[in-house]
Amino acid sequence: MVLKLLNYTEIKTKITSIFAFLLTAAYIFYAGKPINWRLTLIFFISMFVFDLTTTAINNYIDSKTNHQNLGFKRGTALLIIYVLFGISAGAGLYLAYLTDVVVLLLGAVCFLCGVFYTFGPVPISRMPLGEIFSGVFYGVLIPLILLYVNMPQGTYLTLKPGWETISLNINVMPVVTILLLAVAPACTTANIMLANNICDVDKDIAVMRYTLPYYLGRKPALYLFAALYYIPYAAVVLLVCLKVISPICLITLLTLVIVQKNIKEFFKLQDKEKTFICSIKNYIIIMASLTLTIFISGLF
Repeated sequence: MVLKLLNYTEIKTKITSIFAFLLTAAYIFYAGKPINWRLTLIFFISMFVFDLTTTAINNYIDSKTNHQNLGFKRGTALLIIYVLFGISAGAGLYLAYLTDVVVLLLGAVCFLCGVFYTFGPVPISRMPLGEIFSGVFYGVLIPLILLYVNMPQGTYLTLKPGWETISLNINVMPVVTILLLAVAPACTTANIMLANNICDVDKDIAVMRYTLPYYLGRKPALYLFAALYYIPYAAVVLLVCLKVISPICLITLLTLVIVQKNIKEFFKLQDKEKTFICSIKNYIIIMASLTLTIFISGLF
């Protein structure tokens, strides 16, 4: 039963949410700020369980056309989705209750993106927007919410809703810091989906699924694939120059040699079974090295 559930929710693919979480936690540690373990744990439960939920929804919807074996009867598979959604939504609402309306709104955006990725009359997964939404969802919103609930109130933004006026104050440089920190998880997550769509472009067209590689063409999509790995390294350099992270983090640049090797391998052959793994390897290499160097910086 447990193994079937883990396969249904594709537990092995959850590195994208976990690494984005760990990277942000490492930065909080480096910044010398105390971690609010209660809020952090509640957020992790909501984030992780909702990640499982979106995958289950995706597999449930796709199984209607690809006849995938879900491991459960369709009624049971649907019930699992409802239970997972209830747990994640409950934890998210409790987190918003303990914090403020900003967390509620950000959480609502996450839930809407996750649900309508494969659900609805025009799912995001069938449009050339999947890479953008996955990059923003995992790479930007996870760090933003985790930092928001752990940093002193007003560090990034302040929202004061009212019946007559709504006041929003944004502290530009702290928000820019988040965006630069989010470049690595956003780009590497988007590239996992881009690699998947490049490998499946012919199959997707057959089922009227027109993803980004369909509109760009295979060769431009491959160039974009490479560029999305170079951008995080540029962001690391900029973060060090702005003194947001320690120069120790420049060690991450050494991993470009391995990443480039995987890029070349994927350029030679785009195959789901043989070379798609290159995008997973590059994700782990970049995210693990950056997370580790930020954490080590915090020790010194």
